[in-house]
Amino acid sequence: QVQLAESGGGLVQAGGSLRLSCAASGSISSIDPMGWYRQAPGKQRELVAVDTGAGRIMSGDSVKGRFTISRDNAKKTVTLQMNSLNSDDTAVYYCYYRRRTGALSWGQGTQVTVSS
Repeated sequence: QVQLAESGGGLVQAGGSLRLSCAASGSISSIDPMGWYRQAPGKQRELVAVDTGAGRIMSGDSVKGRFTISRDNAKKTVTLQMNSLNSDDTAVYYCYYRRRTGALSWGQGTQVTVSS
C-alpha cells in the first residue's frame, strides 16, 4: 500500500509563494508518475504538475512558468514550489501517485488560499 501526506498549504497574498511537500510511505517506484493535482470547490480536479518518471514533466497551462515540481526518489518525496500566486490558484492540492497497474493513490489534500 502507498500512503501520501501533503503539507505546506496555507494563506498567502497574491504575488506570494508557497512550497508544498508530499511524503510517501510504502513501496513506490521512481519510474511511476508522481505529482500534484488540485481542485477548487464546484470544479473538477485538474492537473497541476506530474513527474512521469520517464524524464518528462507534465503541467497545466495555467501554472507553466510559475510552478516547479521536484522529486526526490530516495526520500520518496515530491515538492511543488509555487510562485506568483493568484486567486485562481486557490484550491485543495492533492498529491498523486500512479502504479503501472493503473492504481491511483491520493493524499488527503492541503488547502492553498490566495488573497488579494
